[in-house]
Amino acid sequence: MLKLIKKVLIILFSLIALLTIAFLAFTNFYPTFGGNVSKEKQDQYQESAQFKDGLFHNVKPVPKALSFSETMTLAYTFFSTTVTNGRPKEDLKIDKLDSTTVADYKGEARLVWFGHSSFLLQMDGLNLLIDPMFSKVAAPHPLLGGSRFNQKFPLEIEKLPQIDAVIFSHDHYDHLDYETVNRIKDKTRHFFTPLGVGTHLEAWGISSAKITELDWWEDIQFETLTLVCTPAQHFSGRKLNNNQSTLWSSWVIQSKNDNIYFSGDSGYAPHFAEIGTKYGPFDLALMECGQYDDMWPDVHMLPEETAQAGVDVQAKKIMPIHWAGFKLALHDWTDPVKRVKLKATELKLDVITPQIGEKIIVKDSINKSINWWENL
Repeated sequence: MLKLIKKVLIILFSLIALLTIAFLAFTNFYPTFGGNVSKEKQDQYQESAQFKDGLFHNVKPVPKALSFSETMTLAYTFFSTTVTNGRPKEDLKIDKLDSTTVADYKGEARLVWFGHSSFLLQMDGLNLLIDPMFSKVAAPHPLLGGSRFNQKFPLEIEKLPQIDAVIFSHDHYDHLDYETVNRIKDKTRHFFTPLGVGTHLEAWGISSAKITELDWWEDIQFETLTLVCTPAQHFSGRKLNNNQSTLWSSWVIQSKNDNIYFSGDSGYAPHFAEIGTKYGPFDLALMECGQYDDMWPDVHMLPEETAQAGVDVQAKKIMPIHWAGFKLALHDWTDPVKRVKLKATELKLDVITPQIGEKIIVKDSINKSINWWENL
């Protein structure tokens, strides 16, 4: 009997060892995980008010660090809970774009939504991508996540015009995607990121000369535009051992005639009012609205908070984003847009809700697509 128990234990420990080795090999060598911030870069980040003890921190001490058991409980709850109307009944319809017309565009500042938090911004004759994520799954491997709600795009990546700049808000998979970066890097002049996120881009073959990392409240002139890296209340990390090693942010994008705010991912916090006071009013604020839950209230806003944050940043109008892309939380997929519209009406705040691919003129307050999500 003792021999049998001993044999079972040997087999069990061997399996655990093999799984551990496989996991470490996967996370260290599979390219989607990106890079690890070097000691040299960490030394440079010591000047940042957000960087302490080798990690980046929010102004408020959130999110709470979860224990292993809490992490497993959270994962089990997410994957075992059935959500009524958690996904659209069919692929979302999109407005298709003509590649030649897009490449030749020199008109007023405009945006095209690609779903979730991804945009093409055409401004002052420049082409910018904001948090471009064009893969099917927001995960390190296709088997580790659910597919996105729109299988087709307004314009395929290969038909995008030359990109002058790409702006990233943080390094989570639904915002920074290995496959997408590989497909756009040769047609992109420059990349702008919060501190540390450039490490992943360098790991994916992009020259450091093409990457500019900024801290909160730092700004830079790019051609005729001013780009400002502004605060957010969130977190970072692409694998279990590098959480908080890179910074997260929102962005202000200004030209002589237009002023845009992009919230990135964020919980509701005083930084919105600070940004509004310093850089507002904004012609348009692209505001996170989706993938929220009572289990993580500090790092994603509820829709009612999204509307209030729009008021705080002094937006003339807001567009809810971070919804209609992926199922990353346990709410009805249309819940974000319905609730934010109700609260915005109460606050007398204009909201636009374009379909994916619809052209959005920054200074135009007309909402052409009314409740397009109904019955889907």
